[in-house]
Amino acid sequence: MENITTSYLTRAELWLCISTLVYFLMNGAQIFETLVFVPKWTASPPDNFKLLLDGRGTSLKNFWIIIHSIHEITFILAIFFCWKIDPVRNWLLLLFTIHFAVRVWTLSYFAPNIIDFQKVAETPSLAKDLISRTSLWQTLNHVRVAIFMAVSIGLIPLCIKLFNLQH
Repeated sequence: MENITTSYLTRAELWLCISTLVYFLMNGAQIFETLVFVPKWTASPPDNFKLLLDGRGTSLKNFWIIIHSIHEITFILAIFFCWKIDPVRNWLLLLFTIHFAVRVWTLSYFAPNIIDFQKVAETPSLAKDLISRTSLWQTLNHVRVAIFMAVSIGLIPLCIKLFNLQH
């Protein structure tokens, strides 16, 4: 490690802790959505798909765009401010890579399927193979949320390591 000042460590601790807290807040929302909201709209497709419609249901699109944007900014800032601390930086880069891969999966699989389910809610004649599609979506969502939780839990030892460097 390069010559690291107390000020540098304080900023690294701050941004890593903020990123970790935002990640846990995001996980709380994901867990709530997975355990409460998803079972409601997947219970009786396409009848319950109306819950997904903007203005007539519980559209969470804006919430997720905002929370993920805030989190990813704080995660990148944590990497930036921890850059000189090799072991922390390397683990952060690994965790961010996993996080990013799951975000790509979200944008390539989960989001397009939600959009399709919303279209079915507006035009039920578009419905095909909904039981298996919603079941698969729900199962894969459990996997996705578990991965996000594992990444956020992986940040805790890094916070502890940073605190131990300074204190």
